[in-house]
Amino acid sequence: MEALQRRVADAARFDDHVGFDPAAVGVTGDASLAGDRPLVAGVDQAFFDDRAVSAVVCLRGDEVVERAHAVTDLSVPYIPGLLSFREGGPILAAFETLDSTPDLVVFDGSGRIHFRQAGLATHLGVVLDVPSVGVAKTLLCGRVEADVDGRPEGWRAPVVADGTVDAPAGTVLGYAYQSRQYESKPVINPLYVSPGHRVSAATAVDLVERLCAGYKLPEPTRLADRYADECKGRT
Repeated sequence: MEALQRRVADAARFDDHVGFDPAAVGVTGDASLAGDRPLVAGVDQAFFDDRAVSAVVCLRGDEVVERAHAVTDLSVPYIPGLLSFREGGPILAAFETLDSTPDLVVFDGSGRIHFRQAGLATHLGVVLDVPSVGVAKTLLCGRVEADVDGRPEGWRAPVVADGTVDAPAGTVLGYAYQSRQYESKPVINPLYVSPGHRVSAATAVDLVERLCAGYKLPEPTRLADRYADECKGRT
């Protein structure tokens, strides 16, 4: 599995090859951009027993264009660093039910911020050959080039490769990004944003900033999380 992840990382593009204007991405109402906004899919999952509920929510601006889900068995055990092999198949099953073709996919999970530079967003971005971004709530590996505690909303700092990552030391893998913050406690921790495929690290964090709408999580994955829980409750 680890060897396959290295081949996935070799196949991935960590530069911008998106086919749309990143400045047109957003989730706020703007009539001037309505016809030009890319279709952005958010992906998240819920779990119970030995099954996964995989949800995809597609947004164009602030409009939900389509939702799709799949309930599938989990055949691979939970192994940190190898989650794409456990969760990837169930997510692809949800994409198979989707009528839309997203321009960008945002995953709840890591992209290049991964031991072998091939987290879920990279693995499935390569499989689907779609621009993709990973948004994780915790730092899997690498080193943030600043203290992350108590940072104000909008703050960002590079996450660079260290001895835990199959990349030259100092390679920018992604960014710590403070999407929301309270003026007093409780303090909100940052997100860890990284390119999956066909997106650079700098563009990935810019896109996530544009997709946040007053919540910690970007709107596509926040809605996918809600939809996954909704589908789980009906299963």
